[in-house]
Amino acid sequence: MKVDSYSIKGFDHCELYVSNAKQTAFFYQNTMGFEPIAYRGLETGSRDRVSYVLNQNHITLVITAPLTQSTEVGLHVDLHGDGVKDVAFTVDNSESAWETSIKRGAISVLEPQRIKDSHGEVIISSIETFGDTIHTFVERQNYDGLFLPGFQPYEATLSSPSTGLIHIDHIVGNQPDGEMNAVCEFYARIFGWHRFWSVDDKDINTEYSALRSIVMANSSEVVKMPINEPAEGLKTSQIQEFIDYYKSGGIQHIALSTKDIISTVEKMKKNGVDFLPTPQSYYNTLGDRLGPIDEDIKKLAELGILVDADENGYMLQIFTRPLQDRPTLFFEIIQRKGSNSFGKGNFKALFESIEREQNKRGNL
Repeated sequence: MKVDSYSIKGFDHCELYVSNAKQTAFFYQNTMGFEPIAYRGLETGSRDRVSYVLNQNHITLVITAPLTQSTEVGLHVDLHGDGVKDVAFTVDNSESAWETSIKRGAISVLEPQRIKDSHGEVIISSIETFGDTIHTFVERQNYDGLFLPGFQPYEATLSSPSTGLIHIDHIVGNQPDGEMNAVCEFYARIFGWHRFWSVDDKDINTEYSALRSIVMANSSEVVKMPINEPAEGLKTSQIQEFIDYYKSGGIQHIALSTKDIISTVEKMKKNGVDFLPTPQSYYNTLGDRLGPIDEDIKKLAELGILVDADENGYMLQIFTRPLQDRPTLFFEIIQRKGSNSFGKGNFKALFESIEREQNKRGNL
């Protein structure tokens, strides 16, 4: 099904609901190199929530926390812990995006609203997707402010240098067992997206666990969302551990691109970001498996960066440990050198690394 009444241009922003927005924003600023640019809170007339807008190149994160008890934000955090509430898309027509989605069976969260300030006008609307996650359609071509009306500029007392993160490569959603296909059908029916890539439990498995995954993409393939579900295994898979602690389907990780993954990871490690370790044995046959690459394999091994290739080139990737107390949300850092893959050749090493972490937590 082709959507022709509006177009999704890309990821606009991700909004995280957290228990303490100020401290979370400070963490992302000082470990990952984001710059706080805008703020919403009591001083701007927001009585139930406070938000800090963080930016790095083409990536925008909104960190939101409750100001009073029993609010929508607070109840979300009580149930899920810190996590992604909103994966927002930039669109050319928010009203049409909302109307088309509702006609095709989506459930409305916010009817189209025009919000204005001295910098112009933005039209926003929202629909439900899996779990308690939503998608907001943001039409901002008539706006030249920092973020959205209702936010004021924020000047941080500390300045943190960029770590070289550029844009959102993809965003991954985890689903309970048996719900992956229905979620993918939702994206095909509501947005007209197509299957970009898929793997099943025969492709991705270890001695103990397995998963299935389908990557959904918009027509331009600028927006990609892999959808995962656990497959039956001897022990608890990382996907099931996420579901157990998040209490529903939700966003598992956000993949952020860089043009120099070695430099980015070195900076983030120096700033205190914990990455999943990779055993040295992974690198013993890397050259034979992939052929020549530009990077020094010894340096990749030192940092724990994974490499995979397809017919178009290769890609480098690494994953953080969860960045909050529950073993739910984490980040991926990725550099693509021609490859459009999602690291199928790395999944076994990645899964085994995560399983070692699960075992430490007593959740394997």
